[in-house]
Amino acid sequence: MHDITIVGASICGLYTARALRAEGFAGRITLVGDEVHRPYDRPPLSKEFLVGTYEIADIQLEDEDEHLDLNYRLGQPAVGLRAREQSVELADGSLVRGDAVVVATGARARTLPAAHGLEGVHTLRSLDDAIALRADLQPSHRLVVVGAGFIGAEIASSARGLGLEVDVVEVAPTPLAGPLGSRFGGILARLHERAGVRLHSGVAPATFEGDGRIRAVVLADGTRLPADVLVVGVGAAPNVEWLSGSPVAIGNGIETDQHGQTGLPGVFAVGDCAAWADSATGRPLRVEHWTNAVERPTVVAQQLLHGRTSMVPRPTYFWSDQYGVHVQFAGSIVDHDEVVVEDGDVDALRFLVTYRRAGEVIGVLGVDSVRQFTRRRRALSAIRTPA
Repeated sequence: MHDITIVGASICGLYTARALRAEGFAGRITLVGDEVHRPYDRPPLSKEFLVGTYEIADIQLEDEDEHLDLNYRLGQPAVGLRAREQSVELADGSLVRGDAVVVATGARARTLPAAHGLEGVHTLRSLDDAIALRADLQPSHRLVVVGAGFIGAEIASSARGLGLEVDVVEVAPTPLAGPLGSRFGGILARLHERAGVRLHSGVAPATFEGDGRIRAVVLADGTRLPADVLVVGVGAAPNVEWLSGSPVAIGNGIETDQHGQTGLPGVFAVGDCAAWADSATGRPLRVEHWTNAVERPTVVAQQLLHGRTSMVPRPTYFWSDQYGVHVQFAGSIVDHDEVVVEDGDVDALRFLVTYRRAGEVIGVLGVDSVRQFTRRRRALSAIRTPA
C-alpha cells in the first residue's frame, strides 16, 4: 500500500493521518477538504472563539514540530467515489487515486428553510460560520436560538456573556432529554433561567418575520420574540450525498463494521459521517462527539494497515461548558431503570449521578464535579460502548 486518500480535512481527517503515520505508514497521504482552512478544533467555535478570547491561530490543530508530510487538496469538495479503483472525484473534475480511501466528511448543520434568505440567520458548524456569527453578536442585538441542545446552550451562554438579550426555543418539552433523560435535562435547563435567558420549551417556531433581515420569531403559541440575530441549532446531517450512486451502504450515515470498514475493500469511514456497528447490538450507530473523532481513527488505521486492531474502545464521552458550568457525560442512558445521585447538591447544580440498568452503572453525568466524574468514567466497562 503506497497511497491513502482521506476525504475530510477536519479534526477526524487529521487524526486519521496521524494514526496512519503512528502505525508506520510511510506512503503518500492525500487529505481532501471542502473548506479552504487547514484542520482546526471545533469545540471552541461556540465558546472561546465566539466571544473573542480565541483567534484562528488558537484553534489550529497541526503542531509546528510534527512532520506528517500530507498532500492537501483544500477547497475542493469530493463529488464521487469510484469504488473499484479507490479513486475520489473532486469538484474540479480531477481524480485522486490511491490504494485505500478513508471517508471522514463529517456532518453539516440542519437548517430551517422558512428562515432562508434573511440576513442575521446563522448556523454554527464551521470556522466561517463562527466568524460570521461573531460579527453579528453585538451587545445591542437580541438573539433567538432555536434548539436547546448542547450547541444551542453554549451559543446562548456565549451571547449572554457578551451582553445580548437571549431567548432559547426548544420544541421538546424538556431540553436534553435525549442524552440525559427528562429529569436531569430539566435540571440543566435551570442554567438558562439563572443566567437571565428566557427558555421556551414544548413549542415550535411558526414563522420568521423580516424586512431582508430577521426581525422576529413567532412561535406556534403566538408568542412573538423580537430578534436581530437568529441561530438555528437543530442538529446535524451526515455529509454522505456525494456517495450517491456508489455501492457504499448508507443509512443514518455510512454503515460500517465495528472497525470502520464498509462493505467495499479498501474503503473505510470514521467520525460524524460514519454509522459503526454497535458492539452490543450490531446495529449501525452514528456518534457525533469530539472523542469519537480523535479516538476511532486509530482503530481504522490499525485495521486498514494490519487487518486487526489492539485498541480497546472507551465509553462514549462528551462535555459542554455553558454559563460557567462544566457538564460531562460518559456511557449511555439507554434502557436505564435507575438514577442515583452519588455526590453533590442537585439544587446547587453541582453533582454527580449514575445511570443504572439492573444495578449496573451504564452512564455517568457530572456537573462541576470533575474529580468524581473522572473516577467514575474510568470504571465504566468498554464492552457497552460502540467499538
